[in-house]
Amino acid sequence: MEAIIVALISGLCVGVPSVIATVSSNKKTTSLITYRIEQLEEKTEKHNQVMERQFKLEAQFNDLKDFVNKMHK
Repeated sequence: MEAIIVALISGLCVGVPSVIATVSSNKKTTSLITYRIEQLEEKTEKHNQVMERQFKLEAQFNDLKDFVNKMHK
């Protein structure tokens, strides 16, 4: 009986810190992933804004090109 109690106590001494370390590691990993996703969202938003401006400039350029072509005719 005494051996069983010693084995249980030993198991708890190993298991509890292992569980704590795993939970802590998971929290750090989750925080890092969340941070990186936020950074990626910001970069994506900036890229999308550039693309929107690009499309507007292309439309304006085409309008100007059509205007110039009409003036030459």
